[in-house]
Amino acid sequence: MHRFAVLLLVLLLPSGLLRAQAPPPVEDPKLILFVAIDQFRYDYLPRFRDEYTGGLKTLLDQGANFANAHLEHYPSVTAVGHATMLSGATPALSGIVGNNWYDRRSGEDVTSVSDKRSVLLGVPEAASGSTPHRLLVSTIGDELKRSGSPDSKVFGISMKDRGAILPAGHMADGAYWYHSPTGAFVSSDFYFPELPSWVKSFNAAGHNSQFVGKTWLEADGDLPARVAPSKLGPELNAAVYGSPFGNDLLELFAENLIQEERLGQRGVTDLLAVSFSANDAVGHGYGPDSREAHAVSLSVDLALGRLFDTLDQSVGLENVLVVLTADHSVSPLPEILEAQKMPGGRVQGEFFERARTALKDEYGRGEWIAGTAGTSPYFDYALMARKRIDRAEAENVVAAAMREHPQVARIYTRQQILDGRSPVDVIDSRVLRSFHSRRSGDLEILIDPFWIRSSSGTTHGSPYNYDTHIPLIFMGPGVRPGRYYKAVALNDAAPTISALLDIEMPSGSVGRILDEILK
Repeated sequence: MHRFAVLLLVLLLPSGLLRAQAPPPVEDPKLILFVAIDQFRYDYLPRFRDEYTGGLKTLLDQGANFANAHLEHYPSVTAVGHATMLSGATPALSGIVGNNWYDRRSGEDVTSVSDKRSVLLGVPEAASGSTPHRLLVSTIGDELKRSGSPDSKVFGISMKDRGAILPAGHMADGAYWYHSPTGAFVSSDFYFPELPSWVKSFNAAGHNSQFVGKTWLEADGDLPARVAPSKLGPELNAAVYGSPFGNDLLELFAENLIQEERLGQRGVTDLLAVSFSANDAVGHGYGPDSREAHAVSLSVDLALGRLFDTLDQSVGLENVLVVLTADHSVSPLPEILEAQKMPGGRVQGEFFERARTALKDEYGRGEWIAGTAGTSPYFDYALMARKRIDRAEAENVVAAAMREHPQVARIYTRQQILDGRSPVDVIDSRVLRSFHSRRSGDLEILIDPFWIRSSSGTTHGSPYNYDTHIPLIFMGPGVRPGRYYKAVALNDAAPTISALLDIEMPSGSVGRILDEILK
């Protein structure tokens, strides 16, 4: 009787009272701040957590932190990661299959954003610019503008052109990146006919002068100090890019952009994608276990803290949806691995020599390989057609030769992939979902874990976990803070933002909405 009485009471309650008890809708954020830290391993978060006092501390304390986020594509490089972040697409759909690749139409190597039809703005000499024209899918910024909010502003900034351009998308109001020879921030006429006056003023202010002769890492016993060059010029400009000072400069540029464009202050939702590149430059040179990588991690924490303070004053940080991630991780130095009795090393010799020799022995003299990208060769189709050579047969010839390489782990031929080879494990899946029929090479060749082709420093690009494990943190309106352990992908960021904004998902998105963090 008691339960029946309660049910009857609920049924008799006025419907308006029931509606009043529902949680209020979450207001749209005034600004989406999407932060990428280039080559920022996930384990930098727990490893240095006690030393973070700025933006990373805020995110770890107040955000929804995914401890098991990975790249589900290959290769794990800057352009592919940045193309994925705000599109949710894999390379098979986005068309961004690497930092660069061999373009069969032009017969030239191209980069992910190179565009001879555009002009670089902000440099004295005439030069080709960079645009998102090779990106075949939409981004969150594109969908935000197309959703009925054309007044929303979308910008991307980075020290790298691809880091600024690819997350921002096709309809961005601007993308800016650092030009090392001059130390200026530049753009292309894809966005506007000339640089805005405030950008010209920023460049004219000569902010790099503050770094002249400045130490960013003190000496420690036999380990030397790291000091910027003692005078202005190209050497200093390059050193800024390759040190924590690059993070400081980019953050200062972001502050000016927010102020001049009044981002988050105009009654609509704006989007700013910021990609900190200095961590990548330092990591390549010194490795993830170095004191230099430690120092640049602490620097980006402080830079992000300053950016949060700026937004708190101008927009109110509670009105900002912040998403933090990375485009890829990185392999340890082979010398460190050797000292730890771990596998790995540096691949010796010209990697494709066996492939070229096998093709020559089978088909005679000729430049059978027209280009390469990473560990993927591109056959000269015109030459093979003239010689009436079956390309699938040639793929098998090269595959057989490359399997004899002591560090080759797996080989995928174009024909195998086009025939719909089923994935066996996560490594296969990452490779196969990244194959683009017009832009990928004729074989995808994987080398063994912890082996790299660089002769010094370290690198990334593999589908192995040490290159794919990245941070992914959400913080802001509509987000439930906490620590989450379920496996997620970088592809999940875009559809989750779409859900929070209630806009269409980007055209190539293959991720899922991370509904476990939504209030």
